[in-house]
Amino acid sequence: MTTTLERVAAVQKDVTFQLMSGNGQGDALVSIGTFPMPAGTRFTQHTHRTHQLAWASRGTLTVDVDSRRWVLPTTRALWIPSGVPHEVVSAGHTMMTSLYLPTSPPADPEQWDTVRPTRVTPLLAELIGYLDDPELDSERRAHGEAVLLDLLRPVTATALEAPLPTDPRARQVAGELLDDPACALAVEAWGRRVGTSGRTLARLFLADTGMSFGRWRTLVRLQAALPALAAGEPLHRVSRRVGYETVSAFVAAFRRETGTTPGAYFGARRQEVAGAPATSVRRRPSGPVAAQSRRWTGTGAMDFRAEEGSMRGPSGC
Repeated sequence: MTTTLERVAAVQKDVTFQLMSGNGQGDALVSIGTFPMPAGTRFTQHTHRTHQLAWASRGTLTVDVDSRRWVLPTTRALWIPSGVPHEVVSAGHTMMTSLYLPTSPPADPEQWDTVRPTRVTPLLAELIGYLDDPELDSERRAHGEAVLLDLLRPVTATALEAPLPTDPRARQVAGELLDDPACALAVEAWGRRVGTSGRTLARLFLADTGMSFGRWRTLVRLQAALPALAAGEPLHRVSRRVGYETVSAFVAAFRRETGTTPGAYFGARRQEVAGAPATSVRRRPSGPVAAQSRRWTGTGAMDFRAEEGSMRGPSGC
């Protein structure tokens, strides 16, 4: 069941909002909400009547839309058009900051008709904080909003997106790999486990997700690594936890999928986020409802054959 949310439930006491002025006459163009999310927090499937820009100002944020998943560090946000059902999950302690907009950015509005990741530059992050100041007068706020809308740009990278397969056999494998991304079973062994051949299972993953089983597993391992990387855990510990024997193998896979290293992926914002003050409590427009945490059964897993020697894990998982 999908819920359309207009206000945050009263039980979410730490959720805070700041309205941004629209035209200087009291109408809000954009509102900003902050959601402290301890590890395991889930906002179950819901929609908004306004567009949403979901961003982890601290930590990492996972957003599931249909059979697609985005794992977002502090340098990425996700544009979610109004009416699109989605779920939000935090693997580690996260501060979710959401912007709610009644209209799309004026530049090429058609490109905002679908869910899109956007780049969060240091300037955009600072501007969001600036506009969250309740003492800001309407004229300055209006100027700031105009700049903010101008800064929103979609990115072609899918933020380590790994679509969920629809076939029941492939979906069972996906679920088990989500639970244990470090599992090193080969596709043939996975096929036997779900009553089919490795060749058939590989075809199912390719047909349902548009990518090979191997690449799909790699993306899920990288997704699983993001919260720990955002928290500053050592690379050797993170890489082994998600199934790599060596740091170099993990970094190579990360660079291949993102075009950069883990340090560069997080480094642009880590120091700023670490020193950023918490936003202040104001007013409450639309926002998600907090729910009890539960295990996800989202999108899934992959591995390049060339990497198999770099992966670890017992053959039986």
